Amino acid sequence: MRSNRARLRAVSMAATLPMVAGALALGIPAAHAADNPGRDALAGTRPAWATAKADKGDASNGAQVSLRVYLAGRNANGLAAYAKAVSDPSSPLYGKYLSAKKAQAAFGATKAQVAAVKSWLTASGLKVTGVTQHYVSVTGDVAAAEKAFGTQLHNYAKGSKTYRAPAKAASAPDSLNGAVLTVTGLDNAPHKATHDDQLPPPETVFRNSGPFSSYYGSNIASTLPEAYGSKIPYAIQGYTGKQLRAAYGAGSYTGKGVRVAITDAYASPYIAFDAQTYASKHGDAKWSTGQLHQVLPKNYTKTDECGAAGWYGEETLDVEAVHAVAPAADVTYVGAASCYDDDLLDSLSKVVDNHLADIVSNSWGDIEANQTPDLAAAYDQVFQFGAVEGIGFYFSSGDNGDEVANTGTKQVDTPANSAWVTAVGGTSLAVGKGDKYQWETGWGTEKAVLSADGKSWTDFPGAFTSGAGGGTSKTVAEPYYQKGVVPNALATANSAAGNRVVPDISAVADPNTGFKVGQTQTLPDGTLGYDEYRIGGTSLAAPVIAAVQALAQEARGGKAIGFANPLIYSKYGSKAYHDVTDNPTGSGLAEARVDFANGYDATDGLITSVRSLGKDSSLSAVKGYDDVTGVGTPANGYVTSFGRR
Repeated sequence: MRSNRARLRAVSMAATLPMVAGALALGIPAAHAADNPGRDALAGTRPAWATAKADKGDASNGAQVSLRVYLAGRNANGLAAYAKAVSDPSSPLYGKYLSAKKAQAAFGATKAQVAAVKSWLTASGLKVTGVTQHYVSVTGDVAAAEKAFGTQLHNYAKGSKTYRAPAKAASAPDSLNGAVLTVTGLDNAPHKATHDDQLPPPETVFRNSGPFSSYYGSNIASTLPEAYGSKIPYAIQGYTGKQLRAAYGAGSYTGKGVRVAITDAYASPYIAFDAQTYASKHGDAKWSTGQLHQVLPKNYTKTDECGAAGWYGEETLDVEAVHAVAPAADVTYVGAASCYDDDLLDSLSKVVDNHLADIVSNSWGDIEANQTPDLAAAYDQVFQFGAVEGIGFYFSSGDNGDEVANTGTKQVDTPANSAWVTAVGGTSLAVGKGDKYQWETGWGTEKAVLSADGKSWTDFPGAFTSGAGGGTSKTVAEPYYQKGVVPNALATANSAAGNRVVPDISAVADPNTGFKVGQTQTLPDGTLGYDEYRIGGTSLAAPVIAAVQALAQEARGGKAIGFANPLIYSKYGSKAYHDVTDNPTGSGLAEARVDFANGYDATDGLITSVRSLGKDSSLSAVKGYDDVTGVGTPANGYVTSFGRR
């Protein structure tokens, strides 16, 4: 339990609050620092890589620091308890959400707490640079930070670089009565996210070469070698909204009256034009006036480091995918000032503080090893406030399978690993003639190229290229809603006590069965112009699931679903889901794909390859819950099933 002394306080609020008095009275005293009397330890503020072996000595006293001191609020444990209660279908408080204002009044920091924290920080020699309802930001030197947080800052080797970090866990005076949740910035290793798409950043136009299939199996590569004993189809040109809506049981629902938010870094200057152009070209409903909104920061930072233009394609994919599946939903894009966690947290907080939407799609993240407990605490607090208000967060599970090929270590991605978000995994989807759902496999791709003589595939089936992220967390405990559904072997893979397993649910992600996107890009002649390409990744799966949730919310009369995991798991094994397994046809599955060598035309030749499906590193989609697809994908009964609550 994180260090705080949460105390139940009398709050004059809606009639729902007295009903949860027992749940709110869960305050646990702060952990006192054994070697630092009179102070409360802020657990998790010393990163795991700050070991004695890696210690390179004291940081310079005069070096500058920039910190965020996150506020625990009136009752951090009560916040988590209420977030659980309103999200659990078996609870009498299920669905009894609070407004943003009432949630802040019940659980946010008091003026007295903020004043006390500011006074402590300034007395230590730090300068307050900003105050929000979530944190106090400060700057100063190392000496002042050491004084404030009761720890020494040292330099530590991390890989080939050296970063500053606390030599022991930071602490705060116990006279603050647990007002501090955590502090970030004491270590200065980069804390940033990447977007989970499977194409190069489209600053320069990206195009797919043909031949294509318009639906799965419509165009067989008869002149190419066989795979798994038969001729194989060419890859899909890119599924449309009409095909995805049919596959996931949209029926007549359109998301009318439902608000969906999308968070990414930066913002495409062409998003409104591109979204409207794409919709008109593919038969989607026209965007109505005021249906697409943007909430953007005053200034952007770290644009080169984060590859700002590369995020434009991410935003475009997310916006167009949500509209394609839920064409009447109201969409708000919330852009972060950079790809760093602090700025992404700010964008999430804007959604919660202003209740901009009930459903939030997030196609970004990092590996769990890079997530420090201090940041995890800050993220979870935002997600819990969201749950209290009836807001659900959906995060892509990652595009590197078990991450071994990418990092050398089997691990999951974050924030998808949080027990307070819905982690969205990925599949390869076959939609046949007449928009009929055929099957899905877990998304995992192995690639082999055509031999020089064109008669075989070299080293078939080839090497792993990408796949849906999944597996067992090493840091997050098993949430109650996964017990009894997630196989024990998965839950206990890293701890006998059990840990969070990712993902929770899934949708189409394989770039070979992906979605067509339209975006303004730099054309080969150097001019700007609208162009289209197929894209995939769990970056696609997350907005698709967010859009399906909008349909489900419409089906339940507009009543918010909120944090959806307890409800998702309560319907496990029902007809609400396609139970996705690898190799559903029993004969092996593959597609042929032809790509431009330079990414946009045939000037430099073509590359012909075979892409095997359902080969996700060490992860496997099996009958029942699995760590590639979770409980499965939405079936025809999903939307109305959620509508019945």
